[in-house]
Amino acid sequence: MTGRRPIRSTHPGGLRGRSRATRTGVLSAGALVACASLAVGCGVVPGATGGSGDDDPITVMTWAPQDTGATNKPGMPALAQAYARWVNSQGGLGGRKLNVLTCNDHNDSVAAAKCARRAVKEDAVAVVGSYSQYADSFFPVLEGARIPYIGGYGLTNTEFTSPLSYPVNGGQPALLAGLGSALADSCGPVTLVRPDTIAGDQLPVLLDSGLSSGGHERAHDQRAAEDATSYDDQSGRALARAGTGPGGPGCVVPVLGDRTGTFMDSFRRASEDHPDVRTATVLGSVDQTTINASGGASGPYEGAYVTGWYPSVGDPAWDGLKKLIKEQAFGNNDVDAADAGVQTTWIAYTVLKEVVESLGDGEVSADTVRRALDGGLEVGTGGLTPDLRWTFADKLASVGFPRLVNADVTLQVVRDGRLVSARQGTVDTTRTLQNADVA
Repeated sequence: MTGRRPIRSTHPGGLRGRSRATRTGVLSAGALVACASLAVGCGVVPGATGGSGDDDPITVMTWAPQDTGATNKPGMPALAQAYARWVNSQGGLGGRKLNVLTCNDHNDSVAAAKCARRAVKEDAVAVVGSYSQYADSFFPVLEGARIPYIGGYGLTNTEFTSPLSYPVNGGQPALLAGLGSALADSCGPVTLVRPDTIAGDQLPVLLDSGLSSGGHERAHDQRAAEDATSYDDQSGRALARAGTGPGGPGCVVPVLGDRTGTFMDSFRRASEDHPDVRTATVLGSVDQTTINASGGASGPYEGAYVTGWYPSVGDPAWDGLKKLIKEQAFGNNDVDAADAGVQTTWIAYTVLKEVVESLGDGEVSADTVRRALDGGLEVGTGGLTPDLRWTFADKLASVGFPRLVNADVTLQVVRDGRLVSARQGTVDTTRTLQNADVA
């Protein structure tokens, strides 16, 4: 990289510790059009308006499901809007205001595609820090317009294969591989309770990759409705299986997003006759609030392993995020510094800021952002992730994850009702994933 932006083109239609300096940011370009023009739940933090010069506002979009009967991530667009207020209060990025468009994908494939089409229409230079399980609906739209997707939540394999995707974490592949490795030595039969969805269909092989690496048999794959109001039947079947087979008491692994808490309500009642069965899951399906609601130290999560992507919320590396929330999102309960979606959005905007700075005083567009990311730019995130650099020849390209450049996970455990670190530093799941049967 030279630090200068290229001429604008037109778009078509193990363990280790970390210590790096935290930086934050975002970018985009284009004109802002009224949200009412599309029948999708959208919002905008406005910046300046104007012509086509260097003082034009930078436009990006952040989307996530809200107000649905399944998983909701309202904190992600709310954090993005707070970030825009914070940046604009300091004069914007390079003197240009930041516009953050938001969109509700409603956990629906049609709505997800509408969000992507709105990003194209509004000339967004990137979709940043977003959550959707409908990659098959939105990625073709973004790819047609060559708009990069930076810092998705990592729900689908497409996020680790698309040349327009720039993930900041290892998504569900790393979380489940790391969890399987942790459970291999401590569990008898393992049952995975997961959504009966396309995204859910990808989870069993990932958990099995970790179990197999430790010489454990594969998990029993138990499907469940992602929007159920009770899981009595699923809990009973999972407990019955956990009590059979060699290797002692089994483990039940619910990965149901927001509905994990609902499952655990049913599981707690059903587990009274199975006191030795343990649970385990991933961050995003459980947090400290969920643990408290399920009974704390006397609840079914006690002793459970939980894998996450980032350091615990008490790590000083999160101080910048906490300061932003205090100054710009105070009183908004959706914006929780401990929420994995909020954390991912913060890191994604950190990447965007680095990209804008790398472009110097040149043009900011979808093309220039993409070229910077593809040109070898290495982004530091202040110790929240390893330094990030995206190529198509990385270690996991051979198993179909060419964009998965951060396979680190943290391992936490519930002790005395509190979610605490089980190990110092991070666990690199690269070798486990290399042996996964993800074809």
